[in-house]
Amino acid sequence: MSRRNLSPTARQPEPAPVFAALGDPTRLALVAKLSRGGASSIVQLTEGTELSRQAVTKHLKILEQAGIVHSVRSGRESRYELDPAPLAEVKDYLDRVSAEWDQALMRLKAFVEE
Repeated sequence: MSRRNLSPTARQPEPAPVFAALGDPTRLALVAKLSRGGASSIVQLTEGTELSRQAVTKHLKILEQAGIVHSVRSGRESRYELDPAPLAEVKDYLDRVSAEWDQALMRLKAFVEE
């Protein structure tokens, strides 16, 4: 489906910021850790890595800007939680693109077999 066919109210969320945020192995690893459930502190997310807390904080801010994680203040520390909604939106986007490609390939197959 092309963008021209979508009315402004029917437009889907833009997946590019989510793809950009997930395009880094460190951020993917953070998302995997957070997907196990519950809020995690930067110290907890740094455990088992060679990353500094500052580096983890930088990656978390990028994930937060894309809406993938959000922070909750708990005393003096911030705890981060995964927000699965943007990931579900990207999955829906990929499903739509996949369906469009399937249809295009079926049209090509029908054309070649004629």
